Amino acid sequence: MSLTHIDATGAARMVDVSDKQATVRDATAACHVTMRAETLALVTAGTARKGDVLATARIAGIMAAKRTSDLIPLCHPLAIAAVSVDLTPDDELPGIRITATIRTTGPTGVEMEALTAASVAALTIYDMLKAADRGMRIEALRVTAKSGGKSGDFTQG
Repeated sequence: MSLTHIDATGAARMVDVSDKQATVRDATAACHVTMRAETLALVTAGTARKGDVLATARIAGIMAAKRTSDLIPLCHPLAIAAVSVDLTPDDELPGIRITATIRTTGPTGVEMEALTAASVAALTIYDMLKAADRGMRIEALRVTAKSGGKSGDFTQG
């Protein structure tokens, strides 16, 4: 398997996708933010000092998905059709589980957009709660599913 972002001389390049067929493509990424139970209680009670943590993180994740090509140098700018960012409080962690799903119709996938959305949502949670809990951890960022394109479907937990 060759690396498509490297040319014959070893230099970085943006992959030419002009000959690839536009297909419907989806990708989902997930991660979680672990925190103290007292910090999670601030989120679920809606009493965090900076405001509605989950609503702000959701908007941040959506905005980040749309700006992925500005952040990752060799990523193609895409016409994103849909973005969903789900944030679920989990007392077992304790913390917030984050799932970001992106959809487009185009010649290249949206895995990077899903990863960016999930990670920026997590960073936003950290930012909004850091005064209460500097020990929070952002963990397990990964692509959990993708579909469409030549390489086919992929799923992992």
